[in-house]
Amino acid sequence: MNLQAPCTFSTLLRPKPPLYRRPPPLKCCLTTTSELQTPVGVEVPSHKVTVHDRKRGLVHEFLVPEDQYILHTAEAQSISLPFACRHGCCTSCAVRIKSGQIRQPEALGISAELKSKARIGYALLCVGFPSSDIEVETQDEDEVYWLQFGRYFARGPIERDDYALELAMGDE
Repeated sequence: MNLQAPCTFSTLLRPKPPLYRRPPPLKCCLTTTSELQTPVGVEVPSHKVTVHDRKRGLVHEFLVPEDQYILHTAEAQSISLPFACRHGCCTSCAVRIKSGQIRQPEALGISAELKSKARIGYALLCVGFPSSDIEVETQDEDEVYWLQFGRYFARGPIERDDYALELAMGDE
């Protein structure tokens, strides 16, 4: 009696045809969009943006189309500028406008009063669109925040009110 197996190990592990084919991996690219992004083929004017980065002692000059956020365009050109939220709510990307105009309809983190100051206006680069050639400089840390809210917090320390605290804790 012959006990040799008619097949070898390699023949037992024949690959089975796949039940489905895997789609090729999706290629992803980072693009920035903005509220005013223009359809393809339409010419959009670009404006020269000059940013004086006071903290780093640098001056950045770059072109930004009218329908693109200034911060996004700077980042696409490997220019590092201060930011935090990217939604126009904080003031980390705030700049003082030295010349030119910035349209910023989504800038919730800056008051209308500071946007339209006669001599020196302020803008948020993360939600700002250039309307002309502009020159801006970065702010000192929390400068815009202090200008908007400092008068409320500058009244001195909060005094402890033991009676009010006792009333508040009375429910427990």
